[in-house]
Amino acid sequence: MLYSSIQDSSEVSWVKHPSLLFDQCILLQGIFISSSGDQSQSAGGNGAVAFDMEYARWLEEHNKHINELRAAANAHAGDDDLRKIVDSIMSQYDEFFRLKGVAAKADVFHVLSGMWKTPAERCFMWLGGFRSSELLKLLAGQLEPLTEQQLTGICNLQQSSQQAEDALSQGMEALQQSLAETLASGSLGPAGSSGNVASYMGQMAMAMGKLGTLENFLRQADNLRLQTLQQMQRILTTRQSARALLAISDYFSRLRALSSLWLARPRE
Repeated sequence: MLYSSIQDSSEVSWVKHPSLLFDQCILLQGIFISSSGDQSQSAGGNGAVAFDMEYARWLEEHNKHINELRAAANAHAGDDDLRKIVDSIMSQYDEFFRLKGVAAKADVFHVLSGMWKTPAERCFMWLGGFRSSELLKLLAGQLEPLTEQQLTGICNLQQSSQQAEDALSQGMEALQQSLAETLASGSLGPAGSSGNVASYMGQMAMAMGKLGTLENFLRQADNLRLQTLQQMQRILTTRQSARALLAISDYFSRLRALSSLWLARPRE
């Protein structure tokens, strides 16, 4: 109906004023893009809301397991009892990254930007989460005493994590540069050229294809985070792994508390 109306009212004008052709084509393209865009935004929005709810549920369960681990550690529980709780927490992390992967398919920007996190957490995020290398640096001083073999293992893990992070960061920089070049390339040229509309839409399609690789970068970053946690567990003893998981939880808990305090601070 709308297409017909625009087409009828503009048929004569296009003959007399060719420059109107480009404007009308863009208008029609905008109508169709807006319609499909609203649907995709709705789907993405639903995915983001679902993930936020799943994350809140996950964090609540995670805190319960952390409290259980803390109580067991304070009670000097045996290694077998500690190992069961440590393994359950590691399984939780695996579930968390699976949830992130599902959410990224619906709305990768929501996951990457950290809108599901507190402002302070978002400030220190890297590719939708924590930097494995930085986390290992924070833990190093809290896991002593370490054997020489363990120390070597942690140092090697930190170094390999740093190298992988650098590679992913460089890949993201290359993507940003490539996307900028794609969006800046070409010109509209003479008004009224239908070829320019096709060129514009082709340009946008190419840019969309490049954005599609964001999900892959996020997946690789999350795989690195999970593998670092798993490798750390293999290097450490059960009791050291328990201390490491408690330290990680305490760090992020304090970061969330800091964010709340900052937002609630008195303003003059």
